[in-house]
Order: sequence, then C-alpha cells, then structure tokens
Amino acid sequence: MITQIHIDSRFSGPPNSANGGYTCGLIAAAIGETVNVRLYLPPPLDINLELSPADQADKWQLKHEKKLIAAATTTQVRAHVPNAPTYVDALEASKHFTGHNQHAYANCFVCGPQRAQGDGLRIFAGKLSNSNVVAAPWLPRGDLGNDQGKVKPEFIWAALDCPGYFASVKPGRSALLGELAVHIDRSIHVEEPSVIIGWQILIEGRKHKVGTALFDEDGERCAVGVATWIELA
Repeated sequence: MITQIHIDSRFSGPPNSANGGYTCGLIAAAIGETVNVRLYLPPPLDINLELSPADQADKWQLKHEKKLIAAATTTQVRAHVPNAPTYVDALEASKHFTGHNQHAYANCFVCGPQRAQGDGLRIFAGKLSNSNVVAAPWLPRGDLGNDQGKVKPEFIWAALDCPGYFASVKPGRSALLGELAVHIDRSIHVEEPSVIIGWQILIEGRKHKVGTALFDEDGERCAVGVATWIELA
C-alpha cells in the first residue's frame, strides 16, 4: 500500500530541504514500527512523496517520482545511554550552544536560532559541565501533540536529530544526517518539561556515529536514537 507523505516548508532543515529527523519520523509513524531510516537525497518540501513497501520484507522506500529519497528497515536500537541531567543542568548547558555564534543551518526547524518562539523547536544543545555530553531542555508546545495530548512521534524523532550533530561535529564544520533510528519507549505530554541529550559514539573518517535520548521531568528515559552524520568535505 502506498502512503502519501507531504512535508510542509515550516519543517525545513538545510535550505530548501526538510529536516532529516522530522522526515524520518514521518516515515516511522506511517510504518508504525521501530525502523532505521537512511536518507539518500535531501527530502523536498511542499511536494507529495510516496512511501511504499520495497521488494524485501520489512523494508520501505520513500520516493518522488522515480527518485529514491529514503529507505527504512525494521531494527532494534541499542545504545549505552548516559545518565539524565536535571532540567536545570540542561538549561545551563544550553547557554553554551555553539550554534548561537556559528550555525551552518540557522533556520533549521529543530535547532535554528533564527526560528521564532512558537515556530521552530529551538532545541539548543550545549555541553554539560565536565562532560562531553550535550544537553538541552525541551518544553514541547501544544501544537506538537495528538488528541490525547501526547507529543506526536515525528516531533520526538525531530528532537532527537540535531543534538547528536552538536555532540560530535566541530563548530564551523557542516554535516548532513545520513541515517537515524529511534525507539520510543513512551511519548511525553505537551507542555511537560523534558531533557534531551546527545553524545558521540565513534568517528570513522567523515562519518560521525552519535546517540541521543529524551527524558521526562523525573529523569526516566522516554526515547533513544542512534544516528550517522556525514561531514561535508
């Protein structure tokens, strides 16, 4: 069965393309399983895309006409997740967000400082004191929720996208999301204070493997992600 996916221009990442985490989240929400999504082309905005099962079991493809935009495969997300910082510590860490001074994609829906309050997510992950882990507070707005007042999965995927970039890619360098897998243990409520962290797992050449996690206000893990970022030459 073919599912139509349409990404509004509000949800941009790099100029003229969609935020990778949000795109992957829409794909995962449509499939309804834990998946790893690999991006092959910048996801286009304001265009109807088609998500359909691939020839192999447990695989799906997102296409525009005959162009492969992304592919998804069922997976299990495994990562050693650092302890959750407090909301206050995450708030302090966000003051050290390097993107305030230099940002390759300053209008990104997730981490762009040029986005106004109520428009972008404005998740500004900065390094925690005496740690290589980055953290940011997040208070998801009401428009990100479903009818039950829970944050929609595509926004959780989006929130777990950019903090991994800032955990591994050095300031002044640019990278694009190559792959992202997210497992949602449970959603959080809108207007619920939460914390997001990101950490480096390994670097292989221009590939940065990173982890991200979302915690509720009690420090309980709600979601975890593992991503690969490709640093631009």
